Amino acid sequence: MKTNELLKISLRQNAIYIPSEFISGKSTTITGPTSVLVANVAKLGFAFSEEALQAINAVHPKYKLEIQDIIKEVLGVNKNWIPLVKNWEIPTGESLYDHITTFFANVFKTNKGTTLACGHIIPANTFPLERYNGCPYCGTPFEFDTTKYEGQGSKLKVLELWTEKELHAFYQSLLSSKTALDATQVDSLKALLSYLPLPSEVKIGIKETMMLVIDTLIDLDKEEKASSLFTSPTDILRYLWYKKTNLLQIIEPKTIINRIASNNQHFFVAADNSAKAKLITTVDLKLKYSRKECLMVARWLNDLPLEAEKACEMMHPKRAMWVRFIRALRLSEYSKRKGFEALKTLLDVFYNQTYEVWQGKVNHFRLKSDATTTFALLQERPGLFARSLFSNMLWFGPNETIAAFTAIIDKVPARLVFTLNMYAQNYFDSNIQRSVKPLGGVNKKIGSNRLLTLYNEEQLKAMQNQIEELCLLAMEKRFATQENENKTMYIDPQLFNMPVAIGDRSETIQDLPVALMGTRFSIEGNTVRLFMQWGQGLPAQHLDMDLSCHIAYADRSEICSYNQLQATGCKHSGDIIHIPNQVGTAEYINIDVNALAYAGAKYVTFTCNAYSNGSITPNLVVGWMNSKYPMTISERSGVAYDASCVDHQVRVTQNVAKGLVFGVLDVAKKEIVWLEMTFGGQVVQGLDYKGVQAMLAKLSSKLNIGSLLTIKAKAQNLQIVNTPDADEVYDQKWAINAAAVTQLLVD
Repeated sequence: MKTNELLKISLRQNAIYIPSEFISGKSTTITGPTSVLVANVAKLGFAFSEEALQAINAVHPKYKLEIQDIIKEVLGVNKNWIPLVKNWEIPTGESLYDHITTFFANVFKTNKGTTLACGHIIPANTFPLERYNGCPYCGTPFEFDTTKYEGQGSKLKVLELWTEKELHAFYQSLLSSKTALDATQVDSLKALLSYLPLPSEVKIGIKETMMLVIDTLIDLDKEEKASSLFTSPTDILRYLWYKKTNLLQIIEPKTIINRIASNNQHFFVAADNSAKAKLITTVDLKLKYSRKECLMVARWLNDLPLEAEKACEMMHPKRAMWVRFIRALRLSEYSKRKGFEALKTLLDVFYNQTYEVWQGKVNHFRLKSDATTTFALLQERPGLFARSLFSNMLWFGPNETIAAFTAIIDKVPARLVFTLNMYAQNYFDSNIQRSVKPLGGVNKKIGSNRLLTLYNEEQLKAMQNQIEELCLLAMEKRFATQENENKTMYIDPQLFNMPVAIGDRSETIQDLPVALMGTRFSIEGNTVRLFMQWGQGLPAQHLDMDLSCHIAYADRSEICSYNQLQATGCKHSGDIIHIPNQVGTAEYINIDVNALAYAGAKYVTFTCNAYSNGSITPNLVVGWMNSKYPMTISERSGVAYDASCVDHQVRVTQNVAKGLVFGVLDVAKKEIVWLEMTFGGQVVQGLDYKGVQAMLAKLSSKLNIGSLLTIKAKAQNLQIVNTPDADEVYDQKWAINAAAVTQLLVD
């Protein structure tokens, strides 16, 4: 079990983990089992580096089989990949007339036609039943096939060797990451914390990572050590809320309740479950703690190294939540006990509100246009100054604001400095709508700040330049303070296409080699095939997930989805509404890139939606395939999945989104941009395409790893060379670990 999980983690990093004790010497001759493994893995789209191959050759055949099984499991080779229509590339000719005729035949029970296993009557001269694997009316599959396609892919993903050294280095990089971990990294870190001891010398990078470490310590009954990691009441609230909701961010209860209620709305009033879902969620979020847990939290608050007034100010933004927790944890009762005097003082100050709120003072002086006092207060908290820098430049004027910010920029975390540099261009453009994601919500587009209309284009451009010059100068100064005796640096050209992981909180897990949002995948052939698989391990039920795509032209748009199985250059495999028992089911869309280019299409957006009540079902997998060779579709069953052709795939784990954008095809450039953007609505028509454009603009403005390394080279007087025999080598193998890349963000 342990090695299985560690193998999955290494696979996400484009590597294969082999414990050192498993390697028994070296052999110059490739053994028979090794040859078979290499051949089988090649059919799945993978290959091994020379070093990995030698290590695999020296391990027991049982572990070789384990490697093969894990790769198959991750790729879902043994899942059911049968769609509704056989050989779905050829249209079935079904029409709205067929559905209406079938509806009346079933309402009036005419018994004139074919009765299927689901009980529906299909009248003659409607649906061509010989073309379907199930019921064309209700979307229930009946037929299953073991057809599997392998080896049609035109490129192999080369897996490097990981031993304990690389595994522990990755473990430490996750703990010390200076940016928030995405869902894939969080899942990997949870597994590593379960199987490996906590490093004693690693400094934990951010608060969200700290919660995972604290949770592990408490599970190991090391409450005192966990207590020492709490530095504020917000840390304690974050941990308690994480244990309740499994969310590392503090999202207020009303936001969660409204989101789940919204996900359970339905087009048809009779099927609308939103009121019931709201009541159930409200009950689920009620707080209840044992005496042991109450005492533990009371000690944490009592031992905080903060003055009561300072602690209460931190508690103030989430005051309503704190009132609920104080009652549920019986803190008033524990504050009366001997030794809990600090807790008693904290509660007295909190309930009597005998404390000042820093943000209130900032807002007061800002509304009075008192720049001197406002900036003096903001300089006390550099991070919050950075987050409000753009709006303050418009409110007080750029020169005065920049002068005040320059005085404290060295205290601002590097991730915020780079964020300012990345987003200044979009913020100070009055014609651009920006993409934002409210805490606990879905992606939205917002208009520009109305104060931008007070300034002309030249002044706004000057503000952008001021931000860029200031941020670049600040980072060069930070890099220059680092001692570096190296003389040369090699930067892989591909790193200029890989964005730095700042501000990305993806909610899906990537089980194949990971890619950062904004990464571009080139298309080798003429066909892109979207796929979606869901329902594995679930009983037969109504669970309607929809795979769709939105085609954007210069002056119009088209949709390819469950109710429009054909569009220009796109063909859908049919709508499945009910899943079969335990085995799951699949949908596909074939995209002909040349046909779209000929028709003048600009972009194709890939989406999936939950048409059923609720959000996208957990463990649903979506992605796309691509190959310069033809990709087969079974005439007998319609299976069109080939693991060797998979470019990218993600797995949904958190049931919070109703709709998900998982990629955008740039038709002219023949590139697919990987992104994750949630949206509301049961169908693809609920997608706001302008929001997608805003998201693309946001991603294109992000700093890439190559540019960051160029800044480092300039500041440290390193010569950039074109060959990897330099003193410092930065290649794709290094960059795939986004947490390690964040160590370049020097604070």
